[in-house]
Amino acid sequence: MTKQLNAGLDQLTPTPTEAVSQPVNWQLEQIVGELHAVRAEWRSSNGRSRELVGRELPSRQAMATILDGLIGALFPMRLGPSNLRQESEDFYVGHTLDNALNCLLAQVRLELAYAARQRGEDPVGEADAVAIVRDFASALPAMRRLLDTDVIAAYQGDPAARSVDEVLLCYPGILAVIHHRLAHHLYRAGLPLLARISAELAHSATGIDIHPGAQIGHSFFIDHGTGVVIGETAIIGNHVRIYQAVTLGAKRFTADETGQLHKGQPRHPIVEDDVVIYAGATILGRITLGKGSTIGGNVWLTRSVPAGSNVSQATAQSQCPGEA
Repeated sequence: MTKQLNAGLDQLTPTPTEAVSQPVNWQLEQIVGELHAVRAEWRSSNGRSRELVGRELPSRQAMATILDGLIGALFPMRLGPSNLRQESEDFYVGHTLDNALNCLLAQVRLELAYAARQRGEDPVGEADAVAIVRDFASALPAMRRLLDTDVIAAYQGDPAARSVDEVLLCYPGILAVIHHRLAHHLYRAGLPLLARISAELAHSATGIDIHPGAQIGHSFFIDHGTGVVIGETAIIGNHVRIYQAVTLGAKRFTADETGQLHKGQPRHPIVEDDVVIYAGATILGRITLGKGSTIGGNVWLTRSVPAGSNVSQATAQSQCPGEA
């Protein structure tokens, strides 16, 4: 009886092939045509009506692959492939760097060409792109040494850390800082778009938003990290530790007579050496946190403080009664 019932149910249940046997008309020809018209309208209104052959802008996906390779080459036995053996470590690093740098060269060409078009200039020569990538490659050993100080700072600054290996493998703050060290070099090399893509890949993965223009000294540690925001013109000294949800932001934005915001002006805090900023603190404007200061949790601060300060919510409110 059971077999007969199952057989009957099988006959009533459509197979996957039967379920999609009748194709649906999605009106794709009309939608594709309308999307074409929207793109043409946008390009015309933004002065981009000329035809381009191939991709105009760098690729986020390509940069993700490049960064994975660079990070693996910087820390091969920890962040490289799981089956890597130490005797083949140098071969892996060389092979991976060769692939990553050649792919990066292609992305650099795209950004340089894009920037030249935006300025109405002729495309730059191939030698310029090669020189930028060669300089980036030569900076990798120093970058690895700098990142080692960040890893040590995280291990020494967190009592829950059992080893530097745990820090490197598990801590989102370290991943964000690795991306930042790479992105900052690209930013200083005149590649703001590639730098910003690199930073935003880390932001998406960790919840930590560090603009690639921010200048950060050695032995930098972001504990926990979610919600941290560090602005473009922030300057951070050595041995600085910050916690989750800290903002180093701008207090106000100046504009020209047409209402357009001024770009690149110093508008974010300067944090001197050995400063600790606890969770939820908001530090705004071009102010200075003096060396060795401690900024308590959830403090809202828009004024400079001298070296050795200890700022809590209570002291911040009593000394700045007019600030919101």
